[in-house]
Amino acid sequence: MDHDIRYNQTMIRYQDGELIETTDDYVKEFPLTVIVNGHEFATIICSPNNLEELVLGFLASEGVIFKREDLLQLELDDQRGYAHVKVTTDIEQANYLSTKRMVASCCGKSREFYFQNDAAIAKTSMSTIQLSPSQILHMMAQLQAHSKTFIATGGLHNAAISDGNAFYVHRQDIGRHNALDKLYGYCIKRHISVRDKILIFSGRISSEILIKAAKIGVGMIISKSAPTTLAVQLAQDLNITAIGFVREGHFNIYSHPERVDGAPKQLHASQQCRK
Repeated sequence: MDHDIRYNQTMIRYQDGELIETTDDYVKEFPLTVIVNGHEFATIICSPNNLEELVLGFLASEGVIFKREDLLQLELDDQRGYAHVKVTTDIEQANYLSTKRMVASCCGKSREFYFQNDAAIAKTSMSTIQLSPSQILHMMAQLQAHSKTFIATGGLHNAAISDGNAFYVHRQDIGRHNALDKLYGYCIKRHISVRDKILIFSGRISSEILIKAAKIGVGMIISKSAPTTLAVQLAQDLNITAIGFVREGHFNIYSHPERVDGAPKQLHASQQCRK
């Protein structure tokens, strides 16, 4: 059962030279401990909605499962904050339990953990999707329109997965990685192919977010914010089209522009787009 991710409470606001007692909405922060085959695997700090999708997507991102059939059982005790999971993988033999993990809502795990473990899971995209500039702008406008809780609280990351026309699903979470894992879990649960899909994202495209996109298997990620240099390098290496600063009728293409109608087939170092 999903919980309301918004909470309303009395607070004091300083405005126009006065201190005024009023109320405000803010987002809930929820610890979910994932128990895999009887072992404590990780604690995810998240928003308490779409938790089954979150667990599915997280386990797939970690390489614990590769398809829906690898999951034998998933029971949520969302009152106490536990997800009890049985999988076909022998996690003890695979050395998944060497370190207990706290997956924070702000930045996920450390970069060291990502680069030690993610190379085998991140996929080089084989996507042949082709989009027009107007489709890219429209998708970001749709994401903004769906982000009602963010508008009320200012405390969430928003993400969606699309085929370039309609959204398959929109998800939100206090953790940017969690929002993407919820999308991944949604697709795994419903056996939806992600090869020719696009991630639409509200936050910065960091290297960790780009790796998450590669793990999911999409060929394009678009964001209203900026990419980092390492994210662009990884996007180039993994054949992913990374598009940032999608706002107010413009955007920047940082890698593999050939998937956008009218763009050159490749970028040269001296021609890479800047803000």
